[in-house]
Amino acid sequence: MNTHRFMCRIGDGFGKFFLFLVLFFLYVPIVVLALMSFNESMHYQLPFEFSTRWYVDLASNERLLTASFNSVMLALVNTVIATILGTMAAFAFARYRFRGRTILQLLLFPPITIPWLIIGVSMLVLFFWTGIGRGLHAMLLGHVALSLPYVIIVVGARLASFGPELEEAAASLGATPLQSFMRVSVPVMLPGMVAAGLFAFAVSFDQFVISYFLAAPGISVLPVEIFSAIRKGFTPEVNAISTIMIVVSMSVFLIFARLSKFGGER
Repeated sequence: MNTHRFMCRIGDGFGKFFLFLVLFFLYVPIVVLALMSFNESMHYQLPFEFSTRWYVDLASNERLLTASFNSVMLALVNTVIATILGTMAAFAFARYRFRGRTILQLLLFPPITIPWLIIGVSMLVLFFWTGIGRGLHAMLLGHVALSLPYVIIVVGARLASFGPELEEAAASLGATPLQSFMRVSVPVMLPGMVAAGLFAFAVSFDQFVISYFLAAPGISVLPVEIFSAIRKGFTPEVNAISTIMIVVSMSVFLIFARLSKFGGER
C-alpha cells in the first residue's frame, strides 16, 4: 500500500514537472519579448534599461499601425462570416440526412491537414483565373475558407451533445422552425459558437501564408508586415505591437473563460 502511494506521488510529481516545463517553454519567449519592448537598446543589450521609446515610435509608425488595423478588421469580419456560415453548416450536418452528407463531412478535414503553402498557391492561381485578383477581399475569402472547417467541427461537437428532442418539443408546442431554431437551438449552440468564433479569429489574425500570397501591393496585414520588417532589419517596435496584441488577446480570452466558467467553479 505504501509502495503504491509512493509511486502515485512520483507520478504526480513527474506530471507537474512536465507541465511546468511545457508552460516554461511556452511563456518564457513571450515574457522576454514583452520585456525587450521596454528595453532602451534596440540591440537587446544588457543591463536592462527601462524605456517606453519603442511604444512612442510605434505611435508614429503608420505601416505597422495600418497593418494591425487591417489584421483586426479582417479577423473580425472573418469571424462573423465564418461563424454564421459554419454554424448553419454544422446544424445541417447534425439535423438533416441528405445524399453526400458523409462525403462532405469527410472533406472538412483535408483543408486542415493540407499545408497552407499549397493552399495559398492554389488560391492565388484560382483567384487570378476567376478574376477575383488580390487584395483584402481575396484575403477575406481565403481566411473564411480556412476558418469554416474549424467552426463546423467545434459547433458540430456542441450539437452532438444534445439531440433534437428540445426542438421537437418546441415544435409540438406550436413553435415555427425559425422560432425553434432561434429560441432553442441557438442558445444551446451559443458556447460552441463563441469558441468557434475565437478559433476563426485566431486563424485569421495569425494567418501569414494566405495573406502573403493574396495581399495586393500596398496592402498589408500584421504577420506580413512583421515578416517584412525582420527581412529589412528588426526593430523593437515589432516587440511593442506584439506585446499589445498579446495583452489584448489574453484579456479577451480570460474574460471569455470567466464568463463561460471554463475550468469549472473554484
